[in-house]
Amino acid sequence: MGNEIKPRLEKVGNYLNHVDDESFVFEIPEYQRAYSWGIVNCDKLWQDIVEYNDSQSKDGYFFGTVIVTKNENEERFVLIDGQQRTTTFFLLLKALLLRINNAILKNVGDLNAEDLLDNLYRRRTKIMSILYRKDEDDVPRKYVKVADEQFIKANNISVIENKSINEPLYTKPELQKILSAIDFAVAESSVFKYKKKQKDNKYSNFFRNFKFFYNKMEDISDSRLNSIAKCITDNCELIVIYSNKVEQAITMFNSLNSDGLPLYDSDIISAKLCASAEKNKCVSQYTELWKKLVEETNDLSDLGFGNIDAILMQQMYYTRAANKEIISTNGNVNVTTPGVRRYFTEVNKDILKDPVPLCENMLNLAKIWKEISNYPISKVLLKFNENSKLFLASYLYKFKASDITKEKVTPIIEQMLRLFTVLELVDTGYSSSKFKIFLFSQLEKLVDSNDRYNDIKDAFDQHISKSWTRDELKESLLAYGKGSLVYLSEYLFAKEKNFPLIIESSYDIEHIMPQSGKNNQNIMNDAEIADKDEFDNYVEKLGNKILLEQKINRAVGNDWFSSKLKSDVKDRNGYANSVCPIASALVKDFAGIQKPFWKKNDIDKATDKAAERILNFIFG
Repeated sequence: MGNEIKPRLEKVGNYLNHVDDESFVFEIPEYQRAYSWGIVNCDKLWQDIVEYNDSQSKDGYFFGTVIVTKNENEERFVLIDGQQRTTTFFLLLKALLLRINNAILKNVGDLNAEDLLDNLYRRRTKIMSILYRKDEDDVPRKYVKVADEQFIKANNISVIENKSINEPLYTKPELQKILSAIDFAVAESSVFKYKKKQKDNKYSNFFRNFKFFYNKMEDISDSRLNSIAKCITDNCELIVIYSNKVEQAITMFNSLNSDGLPLYDSDIISAKLCASAEKNKCVSQYTELWKKLVEETNDLSDLGFGNIDAILMQQMYYTRAANKEIISTNGNVNVTTPGVRRYFTEVNKDILKDPVPLCENMLNLAKIWKEISNYPISKVLLKFNENSKLFLASYLYKFKASDITKEKVTPIIEQMLRLFTVLELVDTGYSSSKFKIFLFSQLEKLVDSNDRYNDIKDAFDQHISKSWTRDELKESLLAYGKGSLVYLSEYLFAKEKNFPLIIESSYDIEHIMPQSGKNNQNIMNDAEIADKDEFDNYVEKLGNKILLEQKINRAVGNDWFSSKLKSDVKDRNGYANSVCPIASALVKDFAGIQKPFWKKNDIDKATDKAAERILNFIFG
């Protein structure tokens, strides 16, 4: 095949159908993303097909562009752009096949349905020919479950070979499991299911989308099902652009996006790294590292510490600081940040020339994030502005994951937390000079391989004391009504009292004086609060909020204060024996009082104490 680009308008049925070569496969290359389409994408595809079918238009319906590279023998298409739609069309055709089989069984023997049956047989034959790579003459025309089962088993050829190192190993077989199932129940029983997830969330995108299409066809008439099946294979069209150069195809994709999901920065960068690995003859080493990186960052994403694109952004911040690209020779701070894709592919292309050490560095960082994600202070930091992680990551690059300890990272996290606590309290945004410019000015110290912690702390001390006063921040703290500082207050209280602190995602913010409930008027009276406006103000004060185990919080939310103190967490209806420090302290403070009340004065005192605790932390 020549080097020229060859675009061709093709029917979806022809694009997917390769019965002349049973060994043909669509290939998803290593650097491609995982199968990412969800219900929203499938619903749009389905609505477009149904609306076009109902319009009875004689023109074909265009579903965008697919970009593939073909090898010399042309027995496989490498999907540069099009894996989302290609995979989804296979899932859609399988759902159609199962519904057509059901429709055939329903109409067999009905003399008035002979024409409909004949059409359904044609649709079935064509779809089975596409899914199982057999000539239509070799497909069983009539539906007999046992015969179909034998046919599918004999012709269970993989239609897509998924080499993506971003697709988890346990979901790679999902498409073929669904295509090889004789009916919906068998498909459902054979696919992967995530532990601890409920309802349809326990399934992968593959099965969720297949189920979506299958359910969408449940109430469609048999004749309409027939026309939709014909519409998909014979009237829906794609422009397929063929190129035998990977780099050419990727460049083309960047300039010509289609209805598929746009590539993430990591998709483009991993493709470039893969090309570099081929030149350096280290493909297997690179592939293994990238695969591990994807696995680690998938775990990080679940923990709330970002994904692979976030790690790439952090790598860019670190590299720019290490290369002294942040501060000019005259001392000006450059806070203009190029996009991740542009930085790696245009501004600093050399960084991708050696993929192995780059991946090793990012993998090490991901492992550090995973380790420190267990630290209470890290979980507190997560409740604040996302940008904090960019600067903290630059500092973390100097450590090996195997050497990381809480003692090594807590001091620097606390410095970040001091500044981002102030950001939570003031009207000024992150992009102002007091935050963004200051943090960028510290980047070179953060990435320095020498220990510059004392210099960094001094800079934070001077900047905070110069920019804000205790009085102005205390005013904001006394009026504060959001949730992030509740976590900080709990952390600082535990540290002050030497109380072991565990912060889990299963913890909620508990309002000691409840926000609502049938007892509110009596609770207001007990608290010596005059009216609803005053109550609304007090209920959201910092001193009225604590952390509490979720399962308890939701059970006791509207109870009397005395009931909350005297009941036990084991019974899921009180503060007693809670692992949360302030709840535990409240039980001790009010012990021995026959009928304790939580009054306006108590909330004021608790708010003032929390404010002073946080101010002492901010001002060092």
